[in-house]
Amino acid sequence: MPAPAFSAGAIQPGRGSQLAGRIAVVTGAARGIGRAIAVEYAANGADVAIIDIAGPVSSVADAMPATGDELEETARLIRDYGRRTVVIKADIRQIAQMRAAAAQISETLGQIDILVANAAIQGWKAILDMDDADWDDQIDNNLNGTARTLRAFVPHMIKRRGGRVLIVSSMQGRHGTRNGSSYSASKWGLIGLMKSAAMEFAPYGMTVNAVIPGLVGTALTLNPQRLTAVEEQAHHAVKGQVSPARAWRDRARSEVEPVGWLQPEDISPIAVFLASEASALTTGAEFEVNGGDSALMT
Repeated sequence: MPAPAFSAGAIQPGRGSQLAGRIAVVTGAARGIGRAIAVEYAANGADVAIIDIAGPVSSVADAMPATGDELEETARLIRDYGRRTVVIKADIRQIAQMRAAAAQISETLGQIDILVANAAIQGWKAILDMDDADWDDQIDNNLNGTARTLRAFVPHMIKRRGGRVLIVSSMQGRHGTRNGSSYSASKWGLIGLMKSAAMEFAPYGMTVNAVIPGLVGTALTLNPQRLTAVEEQAHHAVKGQVSPARAWRDRARSEVEPVGWLQPEDISPIAVFLASEASALTTGAEFEVNGGDSALMT
């Protein structure tokens, strides 16, 4: 019989959503998918430390920066479920800040069980029109920053056999994106990072998996550049300013499930299962939540 860390255990009700007594860490938690995962963890019994830069990251990012008030709102929602939280403003690109955050969370909340590396930025520019920053900043934040997050936190987790690591990639990491090559490359790189980390962390009883959202209605989506890209994908041309309602309607017509885009709360339930004991033998895998886009891809 396998050791407990390498088994999903006996059948029991709700075992894919039991997180009571667990300590989770979520980066990019001020809003969007990060907030949804953090709050859903709290709703399922976990205490959740939340990390966000809560300010500007790069001049090439097309979304308005998250704010400290948004990060505090995530903390309030966690506390509304009666769970503890620690709020940390930190830059995932700076490993010293991430190591300090890991030490603070371990001291304040206890042994870290779950790590969700979610923080990301996105910008739009054709490859031949790019400055170095258009490429470098997205790779540095999304890919390098995620690797630094793992390097900072996993040493605190290996003492606990059965820890869970989730990396949030994107469907744009599964296919090319016109004028979005840096973001696609960074998110594709995360899949390779996840698979390698799954192999390296397995001896410690840890699992590492990737959540791959489709288009989700966050600040990265509801801005002029992304809405224009949505319209270009639907019609190969854009006339006039693109409203969210127009982009939703036009994209929904061509989707498997008739929605323009998902909501952050559509992504968070799979993150609960992957953080639970029920996922003990699930590692090195990609979990797509995209309203049916998976049916269109090989």
